[in-house]
Amino acid sequence: MDKFDNVMESEEKTYAYTPGLKVKEYMTLSKKRVLPISGRVLVKEGQTVSPETVVAEMKMLGEPHIVKAALLLRIEPNEINEHMLKAVGDKVDEGEVIAQYIAFFGLIKRFVKSPVTGTIENIGASGWVTVRKPPVIVDLKAYIPGIVKEIIPERGAVIETSASYIQGIFGVGGETYGPLRVLVNSFDEVLTAEMITPESKGKIIVGGSFVTLKAVRKATEVGVAGIVVGGFGGDDLTGLLGYEMGVAITGEEEIGTTLIITEGFGEIAMSHRSFSLLKKLEGQVACISGATQIRAGVIRPEVIIPQEQVKEKAIEDEISSGMRPGTPIRIIRQPYFGYLGSVVSLPMELQTMESESNVRVVEVELDDGRRVTVPRANVEIIEI
Repeated sequence: MDKFDNVMESEEKTYAYTPGLKVKEYMTLSKKRVLPISGRVLVKEGQTVSPETVVAEMKMLGEPHIVKAALLLRIEPNEINEHMLKAVGDKVDEGEVIAQYIAFFGLIKRFVKSPVTGTIENIGASGWVTVRKPPVIVDLKAYIPGIVKEIIPERGAVIETSASYIQGIFGVGGETYGPLRVLVNSFDEVLTAEMITPESKGKIIVGGSFVTLKAVRKATEVGVAGIVVGGFGGDDLTGLLGYEMGVAITGEEEIGTTLIITEGFGEIAMSHRSFSLLKKLEGQVACISGATQIRAGVIRPEVIIPQEQVKEKAIEDEISSGMRPGTPIRIIRQPYFGYLGSVVSLPMELQTMESESNVRVVEVELDDGRRVTVPRANVEIIEI
């Protein structure tokens, strides 16, 4: 499988490029957590959050249920209001009588009961009655631990955390988290069902070159939170989902265990760098998402291992080792977050920033022609 095009977005422009998958031992990561519709934000700027913290919530209308009341009572549709025991706006319980027809001194009795608990929303001229279930409150969780850096009114917030970060090539299943547990001895070893025991319940387990369909199903039975592995069978994916995967966004599959493959379909050894990092961080809590989109607006599955504090010098060393004039980069922190550009120069002397800290900097020419100077830890190299 080809590695997918990646699209990085800023507030002003959308840029596309095709790098390798990201594997970062240290980085500052920002996640925008937003509701699909307006709701209520429940956190404050500067607040510390955990993966389970509810950032925002929205109210979704309950499901409507149509009751053909006139037909059930065997009356004319325009007579329905005469036989209703409940009015529009009244709350009703499941099984409660909402309309009745009684004739011939009680010898004939017909009743209509509410199919659900809810509210009478409409009594139509057609003789149909609409009962709407109570509103559903949908929570949006932080997904990662960190600090609330920005509030997006009525929609959500931006969460920032220090973390190690690994991108996958494809995944299925939603957001979850748990301690990392490496079940294989090397990056090219197959993860089998026999390796998965009850001790893996609630954990993110790591394999090598491949995971069998039997192993994925065993993981679901045991209650494994997620699997990270090099490869998986294309036919096995169809067997796992119960249908053939088309061109779509994944991440909403209810398969019990989130699956992330880092290399592709088939038996493909996990990259040594990814495996070594996961092994090094074994036991730490990882936050993962299988969400994948392989067309424009690429979304990649990810493994985020939060760290208490980013090692800024390590970031600078990693960046500087491959950076030289002309190197394409992306700025990953404000005030130029998301902008792309290229390195102009790498001043040797330390410079004092607004935070009054002395750091090594890089001079960058942005794609819009502006030249800015930012800390080296604030950029990442784009591998074209």
